[in-house]
Amino acid sequence: MRWGWAVLTLALTSPAQARDSLGVFEGWGAFRDASPARCYAIAEPDEGESGGTHRPFAAISWWPKDGVKGQIHFRLRYDRGDGRDVMLYVGSKRWRLSPGKGDAWAPSAQHDAYIIAKMRQSTSMSISTTGPKGGKFTDVYTLQGAASAMDAAALGCAKAR
Repeated sequence: MRWGWAVLTLALTSPAQARDSLGVFEGWGAFRDASPARCYAIAEPDEGESGGTHRPFAAISWWPKDGVKGQIHFRLRYDRGDGRDVMLYVGSKRWRLSPGKGDAWAPSAQHDAYIIAKMRQSTSMSISTTGPKGGKFTDVYTLQGAASAMDAAALGCAKAR
């Protein structure tokens, strides 16, 4: 269980805010920020090369005041190369994600819902792209505990709507 990095990542992204733990479920954690109200299910990869310029993670977020429900976000280990696709594989399905420089998201809320449904049925997922120097990299996430963490995060922000 390597959820400690996820906790550290969240703590480093906004150190002035209080963050409540909603629970740890296998390798996934669920957290809530009080103001503004937002909740996350988050994990770091179980497999992939060590190092990188970023701490990689997968997060599913709820931001009730902004109408965000189950938005998938990946922090990549490295910045991706210009024009390079970011591919997500969950079970037998694959998606081309909308990339940022060092991040990636599902292309729409509908895709978020499809991916989350597939995550609930699968045991692992992986995300791959090519870095700026041309090397391909892949991170693999175990999905055991992901459904429980997502449920805890969704419930954690249900009252804030």
